[in-house]
Amino acid sequence: MSIQERLEALRETMKRHGTDACIIPGSDPHLSEYVPARWKSREWISGFTGSAGTVVVTTVKAGLWTDSRYFLQAAGQLKGTGIDLYKLALPETPSIHDFLLHELKEGQTVGLDGQSYSVADTRNLDKKLTKKGIKLNTSVDLIDEIWADRPAVPMNKIFELPVEITGQSVRDKLDAINNKLHQAGADCLVLCALDEIAWTFNIRGNDVIYNPVAISYAFVSEDETVLFISPEKLTPEMAEHLKQEGVILAGYNKMMPYLAQLPEKTTVFIDPARTNAALFNAIPKGCEIIEAITPANHLKSIKNKVETEGFRNALVKDGIALTRFYIWLEKQLDEGNRVTELSSTEKLSALRAEQPLHISDSFNTICGYGPHGAIVHYSATPETDAEIKPEGILLMDSGGQYLNGTTDITRTIALGEPSEQMKKDFTRVLKGTIGIAKCKFPAGIRGCLIDAFARKALWDAGIQYLHGTCHGIGHCLNVHEGPQSIRMEENPVILEPGMVMSDEPAMYREGQYGIRTENMVLVIEDSETEYGKFLTFETLTLCYIDTRLVIPSMLSVREHAWLNKYHQMVYDKLSPHLTEEEKTWLREKTKEI
Repeated sequence: MSIQERLEALRETMKRHGTDACIIPGSDPHLSEYVPARWKSREWISGFTGSAGTVVVTTVKAGLWTDSRYFLQAAGQLKGTGIDLYKLALPETPSIHDFLLHELKEGQTVGLDGQSYSVADTRNLDKKLTKKGIKLNTSVDLIDEIWADRPAVPMNKIFELPVEITGQSVRDKLDAINNKLHQAGADCLVLCALDEIAWTFNIRGNDVIYNPVAISYAFVSEDETVLFISPEKLTPEMAEHLKQEGVILAGYNKMMPYLAQLPEKTTVFIDPARTNAALFNAIPKGCEIIEAITPANHLKSIKNKVETEGFRNALVKDGIALTRFYIWLEKQLDEGNRVTELSSTEKLSALRAEQPLHISDSFNTICGYGPHGAIVHYSATPETDAEIKPEGILLMDSGGQYLNGTTDITRTIALGEPSEQMKKDFTRVLKGTIGIAKCKFPAGIRGCLIDAFARKALWDAGIQYLHGTCHGIGHCLNVHEGPQSIRMEENPVILEPGMVMSDEPAMYREGQYGIRTENMVLVIEDSETEYGKFLTFETLTLCYIDTRLVIPSMLSVREHAWLNKYHQMVYDKLSPHLTEEEKTWLREKTKEI
């Protein structure tokens, strides 16, 4: 079926169900960033493959709402489909609920699959629609009725991470979660997010591309803890070990019936932003609900000493792979060999795969040459695969999953003689990266309060980027992890020692190039004065920064010193693992400026 045929089939199904508009989010029952093929309903109905976006279909119109990372990609993929692009965060763009209020009349109905929509988003939408007398039906999956060859729920085997890697046993984590529940006055916790479940039970899987998680739900309480997962996914040894840790095992589809049998007046803890509406609706009305970021999510974000050491080791391995990749790329171009975005991506993935404890890439590598670098989340395809030539600049955003850590790094390098504008842009972005890296701040600070450290040099030049500056990073888990962040938008979560985050200021010139310099950083204690405790960041990433793009006179004395010190650290930590030829190359790339 073509996209137009799918839209027509959906509209016929909507008509049979008395539905006047249908919302199709790009999420699964666990509200994941990357979703298994089973739940790629938005991609199936629209052809848009970005990781963020929502489609709305009425009887006469269809639209896709997505953010600035995907404006260019979405415009290309939606062309000729009959689906209009709505660019989020722009003043002229109506929100989804405003669009629905304009298009629908009192008494009409909006349908969506409650398994793929969060409690928070469902409530917000319902509240706005109700004001105009528009109904919201979350009980039907309209796409399922027309997607004839829909993939099955993944049944891949899982594996356990030993305590030598996690630093905590399952029982220890359950005790910590139950202590937090007791402090909050809750009897139990419902877990829907896959990374929270994977962390809690020290399990990993490959049901979701790039994220080593397994399709499952969980219920945690002092009385009993249940992991809802298809039994085929566990070996007998894993099942027995989980039972020894105090975990009851039940089938994946048993979660909703289990919740429906909770006694009245049970106090249930959920995160409304990370729990799907269908799961929430299964909780008996007589139960009391506490809503907040779950204890599992908060505890997961603060890495213990074993985990942080694992990150450091993983980033050495990552640095070795990256060094060898950039040596390879330089040689290929010097020898006049044909190199493309896709062949470069494949080479980097292969070099990472050579490293011990490697599992997979941590996300789809962004290899953007020239104008493609200005597409924030560009993904090369055979149709767009550009040849990389010894001129212009290349943006590479990539990462790896290792058993002892997850990595995420972006480097922008010059492939020929860079222009003065390129150098100025690059240096301003670098000043932002250093601004976060050297930031010293009082304990208790929220990320939004230090976001300007990354943006000031760009703002001074009248330049802005619309995405966040720093996101959390999981430990052999999701590369994009919360609940902490550093971005312009308000996030009440405070930054605490042990949190691992990205540091990625950027700028983009549409049709020309993109620049992003991203390191991983660890929140650590800095000092304590009469004014209280102060925190700072330890930079973890080990990869050279292309000084051919740096204008030293634009750097302050402290910034200049940071760059030289950082390069010395990169060389000192990576050189013991390199050949003499590789050491010589890296010594040149990291020499003082």
